[in-house]
Amino acid sequence: MLNPVINSSGYNRLVKKISSQSVVECRFPQSSDITEVIAVQPQLSLVMCEASSGRVNYAGKLILTVVYSDEEGKLCRMQKGAEFSHFADDDELAPSNICACKLMCVKLNVKREGSSFVISAIIGADITVYARRERSIVSAAEGAYTRCDSVSLPSIVCFGGESEVDDEFDADSVVDILMPSAKAVVLSACCGTGEVEITGEIYLSLFSMRQQNPTCMERIIPFKCTLPCEDASAGIKACASAEISDLNVNAKVNEEKGKCEINLTCGLNFSGWLCDLRAEEVALDAFSDTHKINANFEEESYSRCIDIKVYGERVTSLAASKARLTYDCTFLAAALPSSDCVYNEQTNAVEGAVTTTLIYAQNGEIKSTEVTMPVAVTLNGVCESGQFVDVDIAVCGVTVRLKAEGEAEAEATLKISACVTEECKVKYISALEEGEQLEVNDCAVSVFLPAAGDGLWDVAKKLNKNPSDLAACNRELNFPLSGKERILIYRGRKA
Repeated sequence: MLNPVINSSGYNRLVKKISSQSVVECRFPQSSDITEVIAVQPQLSLVMCEASSGRVNYAGKLILTVVYSDEEGKLCRMQKGAEFSHFADDDELAPSNICACKLMCVKLNVKREGSSFVISAIIGADITVYARRERSIVSAAEGAYTRCDSVSLPSIVCFGGESEVDDEFDADSVVDILMPSAKAVVLSACCGTGEVEITGEIYLSLFSMRQQNPTCMERIIPFKCTLPCEDASAGIKACASAEISDLNVNAKVNEEKGKCEINLTCGLNFSGWLCDLRAEEVALDAFSDTHKINANFEEESYSRCIDIKVYGERVTSLAASKARLTYDCTFLAAALPSSDCVYNEQTNAVEGAVTTTLIYAQNGEIKSTEVTMPVAVTLNGVCESGQFVDVDIAVCGVTVRLKAEGEAEAEATLKISACVTEECKVKYISALEEGEQLEVNDCAVSVFLPAAGDGLWDVAKKLNKNPSDLAACNRELNFPLSGKERILIYRGRKA
């Protein structure tokens, strides 16, 4: 009579990745004094993301900071915000699912409608869905021989939290801060007992006025945060990201010293995951010497973080601009640097583009244009075969120069955070059932011809014999077998 020992437990697994887009519009009325919009900076923050039956709902806030030139040619700024909500449908979604959402501004469009300016933002959302599942494992079985081993069983643990970073510094001859922009990059995420320690850097770009001319200043601000995570264990690597939820820059000009005292307050939202591996004794195979055994095998695939590797690269390339740049253009500043790059596993390189807003003077007027520079950076030694890479990139600074009439060249410094993951599999028996009775071999002698590479378990299963008894009666055999051996089975007759 077969009597399997079954252990049941709950675990979390990744079930779905969903992408969605929505359009958010902000109208700036009474803007007749705006001669030209110079730069627009979107700032996004997630408010809510939760699953329901067949749908995931998410909401956020968008704050648009606009720098424009007025009728006198002076650079001014204004700001407006909007709240938005959207959804994405999928039949597999359920209210019990855990959702993680990352928002990004895919595209901005500025247009004039009558006396108003309307700015449309295409907001992209990358949503990762996790679900709770039940796992059943056979660890032993009365009435059958089982081959057991200790395996690592995975469960995905999600974590998150908030933090705030303050910084103070002086800037010479700066009289005003027109527009701040920043990008936070996680450089390491290591687990302790019940916590995850995250370190990284904020790459700050300040579009400012120095005396009467616009300029752009860069600053790197380190941060460190410890987030509680009950299931975290010391030594585990985690994948994490940091999003800027709030960015406030206050400037106080000291005319006597010719300095500007700048105070920065930056709110950070953290999210991430780790793979919690628990060792457990499981049955990998089973057979009986009296009956056929029907085994239900389960195979789980999971990802685990190997490491976060950091690269710093300086790239130079010809750049494309939306406006024609000629020798009568005076380049003043390169503001709002950003990157749109992905890792290409075929070339082992980060490929994409770096974009910046170039502010320049032409015929006494302040103008701007978008400049795009292609990027291809090889990441040496980033991963091994079978591993995967997800990159997060910050642009530390961009300079643009005119190489020839209508031909611009750009240079940028990139900080690349490469999160390396590995896809793993684990297989075990989740259920055992007793089948039909085996036929009895009544031959007095049988000769068994093993295959090359057969181990003790393989031979015992083919012969339907107790592995311990087989090893005791065939001490001259060395496993795994070469395939040249011959095993004789004698069956005595009962009186």
